[in-house]
Amino acid sequence: MNRGKLSARSVVPAMTRRVSIFIIALALGVGIVSAQAPPPETPPFFFVQMSDPQFGMFTKDKDFAQETLNFELAIATANRWKPAFVVITGDLVNKPGDPAQIDEYLRITRKLDRAIPLYAAAGNHDIENEPTPATVAAYSKRFGRDYFSFRSGTLAGIVLNSTLIHKPEKVGELYDQQLAWLRSELPRLRSSGAKHLVVFQHHPWFLTDAKEADEYFNIPIARRGLYLDLFRQNGVKYLFSGHHHRNGGARDGEIETVVTGPVGMPLGDAPMSGVRVVIVRDSGLTHRFYGLGELPNQIELKLP
Repeated sequence: MNRGKLSARSVVPAMTRRVSIFIIALALGVGIVSAQAPPPETPPFFFVQMSDPQFGMFTKDKDFAQETLNFELAIATANRWKPAFVVITGDLVNKPGDPAQIDEYLRITRKLDRAIPLYAAAGNHDIENEPTPATVAAYSKRFGRDYFSFRSGTLAGIVLNSTLIHKPEKVGELYDQQLAWLRSELPRLRSSGAKHLVVFQHHPWFLTDAKEADEYFNIPIARRGLYLDLFRQNGVKYLFSGHHHRNGGARDGEIETVVTGPVGMPLGDAPMSGVRVVIVRDSGLTHRFYGLGELPNQIELKLP
């Protein structure tokens, strides 16, 4: 008997069985290819938010010795932690345009490891409570663009000049330009594949409720709703700000507003100066504020 050949009888039943299995699988809606495992989670990473270094505030512009100590510690800590980036949400100085305060802020930021990107938002103390085209231009000359976007891993950041939104009376054209840019930039970032669109600015959109009354520390309700609707339409869920010199935050549906206390001078019941660490995972963002007296040696990314 020739063992090297298969008879037609042995081949046909085997083929018939395979065809039958294929037909049954199709009828049951079962794929022939084995089910693929879900894509692996993107490795988590973290960034650091600092707000309101506000050089000169502690002594009402007599000096900025305390701000220097606080900010140098914060920057040195960021160099040790090695975050994906550092973002500073406004009020870089206390006296708009003051050369000495600006120079000290810039001197210390230059100590940040060049491998760590640094992004900064303009605050009302940087371009005045009622900004003008001239004060915005002066800010841009010293610090760079007053609104822009950036990408870090799965996160797309949008940095806004919130003082234009808070007090647009003398800067109507600049307000319109920023809003037009935002309307086009949000869909672009969303279609780029970013998992998280995150807005950074100086003024909180709201402190406790999206319909709360206007005050010094929030965005006026006349413009607040327009922007919150725009954020919802484009999947923005996280809004980080400062300005209040206290920690806080609230929710409006899926949108979370995070108000971060100062690396400079605290106000009210704020216990201490500090920084916020934000961990980015595919499932969302988690965060914690650390006072300057409780900074950990390293940031733990594992879930508890």
